[in-house]
Amino acid sequence: MRIDIITIFPEMFDGAFSHSMIKRAQSKGLAEIQIHNLRDYSDNKHHKVDDYPFGGGAGMVMMIQPIASCIDQLKSERKYDEIIFMTPDGVLFDQPLANKLSMSTNIIIMCGHYKGIDERLREHYFTSEISIGNYVLTGGELAAAVVTDAVIRLLPGVLSDETSALSDSFQDNLLSPPVYTRPADYNNWIVPEVLTSGNEREIKKWQYEKAVERTRARRPDMLQDTKP
Repeated sequence: MRIDIITIFPEMFDGAFSHSMIKRAQSKGLAEIQIHNLRDYSDNKHHKVDDYPFGGGAGMVMMIQPIASCIDQLKSERKYDEIIFMTPDGVLFDQPLANKLSMSTNIIIMCGHYKGIDERLREHYFTSEISIGNYVLTGGELAAAVVTDAVIRLLPGVLSDETSALSDSFQDNLLSPPVYTRPADYNNWIVPEVLTSGNEREIKKWQYEKAVERTRARRPDMLQDTKP
């Protein structure tokens, strides 16, 4: 998988993609992440990428030309499955969407700034618009990093245990059940006996019941469409 990220602050991604699973994915050739400085595509001598909005109002708007030029250049080199704009008014990012994007070969992610981008870009260039939550960030870089991390960790070979991602919260519309590790007794805090019983059937039953219990308590909205 290749992910191209367009940004005016490329240095923000240095740490996010240089450690842990994302670094491993790139080292193993399972994922390629390319960061593009939008200012490099501006035809303005000062590398300007924003201007005042028509109709007045506070804030600046990201201009068409640099973004269009960058995307056009990338599209001339390869075919893209998705061209994504990170924006607070986009579709809320969730695990099913991460699963879907993980099946892609090439993705472009555009990081917005200021008051947004020229609406004509949204009408003619982007195939998807995504938000990571009902709040506003300074820019789309952190959101793009979140999406990239959530998608790449799903690629076969990235996680050490191939089944690990399948047991994550949200994969089966439930939160994950509680987990424990050694020692089984710490300060008289005891691990549930069923987990040390070796009875796989009973363990699976306990895990499911606890997942439903935790989801009902913390995220009842996830159970609304679940049949009893």
